[in-house]
Amino acid sequence: MILPWSLARSRTEIENRIFTLKTRTHISPRTGREHEFYVLEADDWVNVVPLTPEGQVLLVRQFRHATREVTIEIPGGLIEAGQTPEEAAARELLEETGYAAAELTCLGRVRPNPAILTNWCYTFLARDVFQVSQIQNNETEELELVKLGLDRIEEMIFSGEIDHALVLSAFVHFYLHQKSGA
Repeated sequence: MILPWSLARSRTEIENRIFTLKTRTHISPRTGREHEFYVLEADDWVNVVPLTPEGQVLLVRQFRHATREVTIEIPGGLIEAGQTPEEAAARELLEETGYAAAELTCLGRVRPNPAILTNWCYTFLARDVFQVSQIQNNETEELELVKLGLDRIEEMIFSGEIDHALVLSAFVHFYLHQKSGA
C-alpha cells in the first residue's frame, strides 16, 4: 500500500504573481529518510472550448516564451482572486477572443502536473458563442483568433499542430461529454 509522505519543512524560494516556488522536505514512510522536492504553488486555471452556432471552434494563436514557439490553443488562463471558475472562463473567453457564450458548462477538471504543481485546471464548454468586442491583447500577450470546423481538431491533434497538454485534455473532456450525450 502506498502511504503519503509526511512534510518535515517547507521554505519559499521565489514568489511572484504567477506561482510560488517552494522547497519541501518530505519523509519517506518506507525508509524514514528525508528528501527535498520543488513544488510550484499556483492558482487554479481554466480553459474553454468555444463553439459557434455553426459548429466552428474558436482557437487562439500566441507566442509561448518557454518554448519560444507560436502555438495554437483554446482560450484559458488564471482564475483571479474572488472569481469562480465559471466567471474566469467567461472572462478569458472574452479577453482572448472577443466572444461571449450563451451557455457555459463545466466539463471537468484535471491536475496539470501533480509532480510539481498544486493547482487544478477546469475545462468549460462555451456553446453558441457570439462576438461582442475585439481581442483584448495586453502588454505581454498577443493573440490571433482562428476559427475552424470541429472536424479539423482531431487532425490537428494527430499531426501535432495542437500539442498543449491542457488543450488536449480539454478536448478529451469535450469528446467524452459529446459521447455521453450530455
